[in-house]
Parts: sequence; C-alpha cells; structure tokens
Amino acid sequence: MSKPVVAIVGRPNVGKSTLFNALAGEMISIVKDTPGVTRDRIYADVTWLDKEFTMIDTGGIEPDSKDVILSQMREQAQIAIDTADVIIFITDVRQGLVDADSKVADMLRRSGKPVVLVVNKVDNFDKFMPDVYEFYNLGIGDPVPISASSRLGLGDMLEAVVSHFPDGSAAEEEDDRPRIAIVGKPNVGKSSIINRLLGENRVIVSDIAGTTRDAIDTAIVHNGKEYVFIDTAGLRRKSRIKEELERYSIIRTVTAVERADVVLMVIDATEGVTEQDAKIAGIAHERGKGVIIVVNKWDAIEKNDRTMREYEKDIRHVLSYMPYAEIMYVSALTGQRLNKLYDMIDMVIENQTLRVATGVLNEIMTEAVAMQQPPSDKGKRLKLYYITQVSVKPPTFVIFVNDKELMHFSYTRYLENKIREAFGFRGTSLKFFIRERKEKDK
Repeated sequence: MSKPVVAIVGRPNVGKSTLFNALAGEMISIVKDTPGVTRDRIYADVTWLDKEFTMIDTGGIEPDSKDVILSQMREQAQIAIDTADVIIFITDVRQGLVDADSKVADMLRRSGKPVVLVVNKVDNFDKFMPDVYEFYNLGIGDPVPISASSRLGLGDMLEAVVSHFPDGSAAEEEDDRPRIAIVGKPNVGKSSIINRLLGENRVIVSDIAGTTRDAIDTAIVHNGKEYVFIDTAGLRRKSRIKEELERYSIIRTVTAVERADVVLMVIDATEGVTEQDAKIAGIAHERGKGVIIVVNKWDAIEKNDRTMREYEKDIRHVLSYMPYAEIMYVSALTGQRLNKLYDMIDMVIENQTLRVATGVLNEIMTEAVAMQQPPSDKGKRLKLYYITQVSVKPPTFVIFVNDKELMHFSYTRYLENKIREAFGFRGTSLKFFIRERKEKDK
C-alpha cells in the first residue's frame, strides 16, 4: 500500500516551509522572509512513530493575485490539494485571522479532504491561546496551536494528521522506481521537458531565470513503468550569485544528483556546450551516476549533413572526462525524440546495475596484459593478479596488484577501455580501486 500524502497549505509567510523542515528533519525547503520564495511544491518522506507519509510543501496561496508567479503558485497548491490524503492548513496567530485565510478555507472545504487546522507561531501557549480561539470562525475544525520554529505542539498536530490515515497504511516497500535528475543552467528547458513528458503544467515554466528554486519530484508512468523525475534549480556562475537563495539551489542540485540513478544534463543547442555545463556535469560524474546529455532546442538549429557530428565533437571536447555519456538531441517545444528518452534511461540503468562474472573479468584482464605490458619502474614491473566487481551504481572493480605505486592512471584507463569494449557500459562511469597483495599472498 502506498504512503498517505499530506499537503501543507496556506498563505505566504505563515511558516509552511519552517514546519516542513521541522518535520523532514533537514533544510529541504527554502525559508526566507519574502512572499513567493517557495515557488514550487517539494516532497519529503516523514516517519512519525510507526506511521510513514509523504509530505508536500506547496507554494503560498494568494487567492486574488493576478501576478503570474503567484497565480501559478495557487495552481500548484490546487494540484497538491488534489493529490493529498490529508491537508495541513497553516495560519499565523500573530497576523490573526485575515480575509485570505477564509478564502483558502473555502477552497479546502470544497476539496472534501480531511483538513487539520494549525495555528503557527504560538511560542507561548498561555499568552496566545485566546487568539487561537478566533480561528474556530473558519469552521473547519479545532485549531491546533504550534510553534514550528520552536517545535512546540508538533506531536498533537501529527496525532491529528495520522488519525485521518486509512487503516493499514503500512510502510511502503523499498522504492525501486528509477530516479532521474534533470540538471543544467537556468532556462535551458528542464521544466519544459518534464511538462512535455507529463502532459500538464506541473512545474512552473517562466522566462525568469531561476524560477524553479527547489528540486521537485514528479512521477511519470510510461508504458506501464513508473519513473521519478527530479527537476532541479538552474545553476549559475558563482560571480552571478547575488542572494543566498542561489546557494541553496546549488546545494540542492548536488543533493538531487545524489538521490538520482541517472542524470539528464540539459544543454541549450542554440548556446552550445559551455564551461558552466562542464562543471554541472562534473557533479554527476564525480558521484558515479548514469549520464545522458540532452541537447534541447534542436529544432531551432539550422542543420546540414555535418551539424550533428560537429556538435557531438564539440560536446566530447568540453566534456572530455566523461566519454561514456550518451547524447540525445531533442526539442521540448515540439516533443521531438522525447519518447526515446525512456529507452535511453532504461539502457543506462541496465548498464549501471550490470554485474560481470569474476572469471570473465580475469580473462579480459589476462588478454589485455598480453597485448600491452604493464608499466615498470627501476627494474620492478607491475604484476596484476586478480580483478573482481564489488558493487553496482556505478559498476565498481577492485584490481589486486603487487605494487599499487606502479599502477599508472593511464594503465587503469587502458583496462577500463578493454572492459568497455567487451560489455559497453554505455552511459555510466566505472570505478576502479587498486589493492596491493604480496607475492606470497597470491
């Protein structure tokens, strides 16, 4: 049985993100005292006592706003309402009951979903309780006083939340859905790609660079198989980071990559591959992820019979440290080749989890050594005794040698190329560890 979904809903600056972080136990959502900072919903898995649930932090709701971002945030909150099993409606005791709260309460009442009304910023129960009673006027149940920043009253609130869970919502089996992080500079079309794959405007798309401030998980089913796409904030050069929000975004890109099996590195075809792209792709390479370089806006390029070959040569030159990465040319605008992305993702994951029998690996190594003698230094020659694969994601190998100082990087690369010739391993890096064994241990 899947985990219940709990959505946190409310006006800007009532403490949704603070509550979200207090429950998730880490700085997942951006907290800053500016309305409209939490631009998109964010998910976290929460365990309380023996209950597990998925929590959504929505953008703030401004019912009467005509502003493009705020109106889209309202749409996001509506999507969260549509997907939630229980809704936490958070209000602010210091601002008191305001007209917008009543409008939000009307939206929630119409949803027909169980609602837990929470009054935040109650740092002193004796002092603020008379003000809490005012919120009974919303007519959606008993208000639960809490202080998200001081973590007061959270137990009572969670008790109220889990009371609405269906019986037997047991812990979910381990999530083995493929996780795909979409990374790249701002405005290369990351959100547009997800929206095109999804067929609805789940992710805010705007020409304002950095609109997607947080990493968001979106589940998409294709041919009966479910994939989880993690859309990340666009990275920018350090010199252009003027606010700490962007720093959060960079950290979040790293953590999104950590959580992913495969990374889609999106490049703008009209700009070409840049040094900044190389830095972003490097995050995925260092962490041993599967990598697909997605060249977006390919429809906007004038082409001849050499265009793709020259473009690939350029990419391979700038991203020379990751020759294994697959390359796809797509258009989020027209949908060109996007459906082929799933086949490529499946293939890369298969290669990320491929295991090679030890006997076969040693045959390849023996043949490679016969073709090219290992290096020697001051009369002492490198001897390779044995190779074995110890893990996957990425495929990781241990080579036992007589003296690891003699094992030059170039010879490790030579062996890697021989293994790739035999098994492909397209789209994934390979890791090698060199271990010493004395002659008598062999």
